[in-house]
Amino acid sequence: MAENDHSTDTRMAQRQTGRLQRTLGRFDIVFLIFSAVVGLEMLGSVSAEGPQTFTWLVFLIALFLVPYALVFAETGSAFPGEGGVYLWSRRAFGRPVAAVASALTWITQPVWVGGSMAFLNAEAARTHLVHFEEGSGPDYAFKICFIWITVLAAILSLSRAKWIPTVGAFFKLGFIGLFVATAVVHALENGVQPLTRSGFAPTREGFITLIPLLLFAFLGFESSSSASGEMKDAQRDVSVSVLRSSAMAGVFYTIPVLTILLVIPPGRIDGISGLLAAVSTVFSVYGPAAPVMMTIAVVMFTLANIGQGAAWMIMSDRMQAMAAADGSFFGGFFGRFQPRLGTPVRVNLLSGVVSTSFMIAAMSLTGSSAALFNVVLGVSITTYLFSYLIVIPAAMKLRVSEPDVVRPFRVPGPDWVFCALCLVTTAFVALGSWVSIFPGTLETLLGVGYDFSQASGVSYASFEALTLGTLAFIVLLALVGYIRGRRVREYRD
Repeated sequence: MAENDHSTDTRMAQRQTGRLQRTLGRFDIVFLIFSAVVGLEMLGSVSAEGPQTFTWLVFLIALFLVPYALVFAETGSAFPGEGGVYLWSRRAFGRPVAAVASALTWITQPVWVGGSMAFLNAEAARTHLVHFEEGSGPDYAFKICFIWITVLAAILSLSRAKWIPTVGAFFKLGFIGLFVATAVVHALENGVQPLTRSGFAPTREGFITLIPLLLFAFLGFESSSSASGEMKDAQRDVSVSVLRSSAMAGVFYTIPVLTILLVIPPGRIDGISGLLAAVSTVFSVYGPAAPVMMTIAVVMFTLANIGQGAAWMIMSDRMQAMAAADGSFFGGFFGRFQPRLGTPVRVNLLSGVVSTSFMIAAMSLTGSSAALFNVVLGVSITTYLFSYLIVIPAAMKLRVSEPDVVRPFRVPGPDWVFCALCLVTTAFVALGSWVSIFPGTLETLLGVGYDFSQASGVSYASFEALTLGTLAFIVLLALVGYIRGRRVREYRD
């Protein structure tokens, strides 16, 4: 069959889909997405910009989150199939482009788990549970354990593994609920931070800083489609799940962010400890019981983050495994789903290795935990945003080029409305990508003072080497993987 046939699976991919177990219902999908996308780790980072964070949050919910959710509610229901983003990109632009999109989407998750999430939870444990020094043996041990717990969770059969993100989601809801309720009591007893109308006024500096962070916080609602071959009724459930979980995200970002702003002065908020600093402050209302309540909160926080890491590993690893089975990632070795478990164990283990390696690489940089957290978060944002410069245009092309495909959910209006939503969201992603890769350039263009080293805690050269090096490595890995997959691609029905 011709190499440019973008819609036909390889024989290997067809065999692997036969090993999938249809276990995901609508409840499972909603909480899988919620657990993955709504990140506690983002609350401190975005709140550091002060009250204008709330303004930009509402702005992006209206102009980005709503259009983005509508686009992928339609695309996910119209084009179901194990692999999600990879299949859509392949269908729209062919396998080489899909290989790059898939690699960028997939590798973001182990980089994020091994960098931002491992650092965040180690800092929480070190500060509130058990003391150990930064960079010490116990510090490394904690981060490695955190990484491999998420990996092992993804290896379990989906009928069991799906409960880990779901339970993590409920811990997340419980943590947020406890924090907000306690903050109300604290406010009644002690008052709140003086927030003025001018503080909520949007600024150029705030826009440049917050756009990449908020986009990263909102992206990923289509990720459940990576496991749509394991859903009981993907065409019926995907659109509902995307819309419900995105609505939940809007609520569960805005309320905690506003709560943090009311409790902690902006100058005391940083990405790695801002949320827990706010929790610690409001928990003073518990008096002598405050340390016990703080321990409970940090345990809930950690379990929620384990569920979140597991959710991403479950979804992104399936997508990359299907890319491998389809001849777009190293000859099919990573494309095998374990027959009994129905999970891509080889990709799961690869994710663990990548995550551990990136954690060690980040630890080799000089700087505090907060600085390293922000650097790794910046790299994760860059790689993830880049993938959407392919994925959103793919959704637009499929709407135009395949209008006759049945769409159980359809964005109201003619094709140009759907395309306009795609163009708006792509423009935001392009802007966020530029800002995250080349910090300081847009500030200079707009006449905004900015010192990267002072703001981030690491040198500009180190950041660019890590960011551009990671991007170049991923693209090279994807293209080499595609070339090595030629023999798999030759076998198609």
